[in-house]
Amino acid sequence: MGWAESGAPARSRPRWDGAEVNLAAAVCAAQAAAVTAVSWVGTFDDDDHGVGSGGALAAVGLLCVLVFGPALLAALGTLHAAAVTMPAASAARFAARRTSVPEAGWHVASALSLGAFWAVLAVALGGLSATGAPALLIAGSGVLPSLAVAHVRRRERRTGRPPSGRRVWLRAALAALGACVLIAGAGAVGLATGLIREYEPPKLGADRLAGVWRGDHGAVLRLGPGGRARLTRVPAQPEFEDVTTREFTRCDGTGRWFLDTGGRYDPYADGGTSRQRDGVVVRVADCGHDTYWTIGGTAARPELFVLFGDPDSGDLRILRRD
Repeated sequence: MGWAESGAPARSRPRWDGAEVNLAAAVCAAQAAAVTAVSWVGTFDDDDHGVGSGGALAAVGLLCVLVFGPALLAALGTLHAAAVTMPAASAARFAARRTSVPEAGWHVASALSLGAFWAVLAVALGGLSATGAPALLIAGSGVLPSLAVAHVRRRERRTGRPPSGRRVWLRAALAALGACVLIAGAGAVGLATGLIREYEPPKLGADRLAGVWRGDHGAVLRLGPGGRARLTRVPAQPEFEDVTTREFTRCDGTGRWFLDTGGRYDPYADGGTSRQRDGVVVRVADCGHDTYWTIGGTAARPELFVLFGDPDSGDLRILRRD
């Protein structure tokens, strides 16, 4: 039963009223859309490793986001309201009746406490880094929805009218759309004016490339200063007759390597940005075809990577310096 049908005073109504849940979920959904837009703009200067560089699959992905994104955001908002905002609102109401601290202050404190609990739990389960932005976002994600609930409670006490569920969701959708357009526009302006610089791979000489590079599943690539290479479980291109059935094989043994500047040797370059990137060619006898490891990362933290299979859905493998 919603507030509009109950006719009871605000303080005597159910703590988890449908109008409050709708409001909290809608505000969280709009907030999540804005954060997603900011995260997307933040990838403008990241190395995409050649993944999802375009084509029909990228268009399908964009269409899926437009069609299913609103429903996913609404579901996320409702889940967040049940896990953070509404428990925080109940705790804030209980504490405000027994102290002189304003209810809005308790809303913020309760939302931060619950958000911190979920963030710590995510870190403990190994899903997030304790110092990363996602953990901080989870910890503070309940503040804005909780303040919105506190504001509506105060207004309802003055006017006696709860917010309309449809109006709340419509306003949240318009706010989310406006925020995303504004953020995307700001990102485009940043790129055009140079305030945001597109990613540029580092230029490394053979002396910087020599050393030990490690990847997943125990992969170790040792590049010697004289062009000698030693591989331990390193992914490599399969023989040409195997490309339809195997995306890569794993190699052990010794071979040769050399630096290729400008991607001239890369047999898999398609005329795009891959032709402009330096790479390392690794040759090992009886271990598949020559593998072209593109140089990525930054000058301080360089990477070698190769994308096996389709550029839009291939298997990305990355090696990093010891």
